[in-house]
Amino acid sequence: MFDKAKKNGTELLGKTNRIVEGTSIIGDIVSKADFRLDGELIGNFTSQGKLVIGVSGVVKGEIVCNNADIEGVFQGKIKVLEVLNIKATAHIHGEVAVGKLSIEPGADFTATCTMLTNTKEVTVKDGKRAEQKPEE
Repeated sequence: MFDKAKKNGTELLGKTNRIVEGTSIIGDIVSKADFRLDGELIGNFTSQGKLVIGVSGVVKGEIVCNNADIEGVFQGKIKVLEVLNIKATAHIHGEVAVGKLSIEPGADFTATCTMLTNTKEVTVKDGKRAEQKPEE
């Protein structure tokens, strides 16, 4: 009688997962919501939302997400389909593929960079990453 209808991702608006400073994770993270990482991740990260790597955050692995802000350390491959903001405190080493890129003066950006032309939407299904082309 009072069954709740499933919402198309709107139930995650305003919700952010958080890994605090002093926490280390070895493995992969898949999230449909936004994510803030102030600890350490050694593994892969996939999200339909925005990833924020805080000043004390360290990620070594592969990232695929729609948007990202990096203030800490990233080493590996990162694919940001929309906007990647690299703050002055960031240290980026590896391969970067982005829709749009913003780098503040003072950032350590030692990476190859590819600008994406036909961006796809990141979707997460059953804990696995899938990329879909936008509807035209």
